[in-house]
Amino acid sequence: MLAVCVATSAQTTNGGISEQMLSKIEKAGTSIPQSKALFNAVAANNIDELAKNFDNGGEIDTYFSIETPKQTIHDQKSSGRCWMFSGLNVLRSNFARRHNDTLRVEYSHAYLFFYDQLEKANLMLQGTIDNASKPIDDQRVQFFFHHPINDGGTFCGVSDLAEKYGLVPMSVMPETYSANNTSRMAKLISSKLREFGLELRQMVADGKSKSQIEARKTDMLGTVYQMLTLTIGTPVKSFTYAFKNKDGKTVTPAKQYTPKQFYEETVGGPINGTFIMVMNDPRRPYHKTYEVEYDRHTYDGHNWRYLNLPMDEISSLAIATLRDGRKLYSSYDVGKQFDRKRGYLDTENYDYESLIGTTFNMDKAQRISTFDSGSTHAMTLTAVDLDAEGKPVKWKVENSWGTASGINGYAIMTHRWFCEYMFRLVVNKKYVSEQLLREYQQKPLMVMPEDPLFSIDE
Repeated sequence: MLAVCVATSAQTTNGGISEQMLSKIEKAGTSIPQSKALFNAVAANNIDELAKNFDNGGEIDTYFSIETPKQTIHDQKSSGRCWMFSGLNVLRSNFARRHNDTLRVEYSHAYLFFYDQLEKANLMLQGTIDNASKPIDDQRVQFFFHHPINDGGTFCGVSDLAEKYGLVPMSVMPETYSANNTSRMAKLISSKLREFGLELRQMVADGKSKSQIEARKTDMLGTVYQMLTLTIGTPVKSFTYAFKNKDGKTVTPAKQYTPKQFYEETVGGPINGTFIMVMNDPRRPYHKTYEVEYDRHTYDGHNWRYLNLPMDEISSLAIATLRDGRKLYSSYDVGKQFDRKRGYLDTENYDYESLIGTTFNMDKAQRISTFDSGSTHAMTLTAVDLDAEGKPVKWKVENSWGTASGINGYAIMTHRWFCEYMFRLVVNKKYVSEQLLREYQQKPLMVMPEDPLFSIDE
């Protein structure tokens, strides 16, 4: 017991909380006359409800000067597949646009998610092999073992997976419980992949041949495939489908398709090479390109590559795209100042400072650097409202939380919120200037996936 007391005493003289310091802390923390009343209120209520800014709670203006056609709202349920929902929202919107909104398509998320999980399992196992000579506590080795598989991602995953495996209608491969609720499935597969990863490391250490290791990895992926068929279902290989219009009426004869044929019929060609990804990261120089090593969906696919731009240039790209009737994949930090009941995002929604009695003064760059903010959720940008000078006032996004969320499944954000908490945008190259396209092609600066801004969209 004496040893414990001595250790505690030593700690308080080297950065710990001493009795004298505690006394000062207590005095500073109870100096507000209203502390008792505030405690009674905060202890018994939701903080957001108490901090809600009454002056900002008026009727939301739902008019938009530029708006793309509406489409059905989907629900990702308890999964982190927002990136897929937003990406497929863009693809089905492009299909309807090509047909003057006379034809509609609803893509199966379960189908693409099956191959996303299989490909991520292979990425983990091959990454483990590639780094097998490094110690187990090496940062890159730990990257693969820490999160062997996940259900988050970016638009690069949609483009790589759809081009490789094709697409199928939602009606031929609907959602399963585990597709909608990914947690338990992911934990089981992750545990198995960690076990497999250790075995592969040992095979490399034992000097096994490349062909032996490849054969064993293939067997391992067979186990993962079986786990996925039991939870998500067996991927569809062929099917019969007839297209419908926006009213749900069948308007084309039924036709036999494979997933790759259906992709060609509805997407029309490659996705990769048609777009650039831009981001707003005020920590780093603008007009430079950055790439994230290993943080991709498929081992043989594309790393995340971004051109860093100021918000006014990102806004201009978004406006040009929306003006031409195209929706955009975009991502945000929806954990900040989001009134979910109203479907409204604004920097003045909640006055935490007055309620808590302190200030929150970090700017966007500081919030990113300290992991206080970053891209957490992808949504489909569908509309913008411009003032008389052509400047954006507010934006509208199609969310993937069902029609009961927000404004019938949509959310509206003010431009000031957009500037603070918007991070990524996928733009078709036809709306990008030659100068920006050249900048996007410059040799990228490689960054690590542990960087605060390069977390996956969920």
